[in-house]
Amino acid sequence: MIIESYSFGQMIIDGREYGKDLMILPDGEIVCPWWRKTGHELILADIEVIVTARPSILVIGTGSSGLMRPATGLSTILKAKGIRTVILPTKQAANEYNSLKAKESKVAACFHLTC
Repeated sequence: MIIESYSFGQMIIDGREYGKDLMILPDGEIVCPWWRKTGHELILADIEVIVTARPSILVIGTGSSGLMRPATGLSTILKAKGIRTVILPTKQAANEYNSLKAKESKVAACFHLTC
């Protein structure tokens, strides 16, 4: 699985175009659309399906401008569950996902595709 490109509101993964926020599970399953309970705040309940899949790394794409932010303490909660987080604006997060996925099979991601 490779993220081929990202531009505001659009991500292409393995030749398929996505226009809504999405999650990638460690087994390559894509969950789209992906909605958060409170808009631009990412909380544990928003990523339960990822936590249940037990990745070693979760890449969080915070949007083109980085407006989606993980709730205070979320990274600490995930770390206690054995999940390392990488939090970047979506373009950089997509590149980081590709890099990590080339080396590590248990990588998951969630991407805000707009702001």
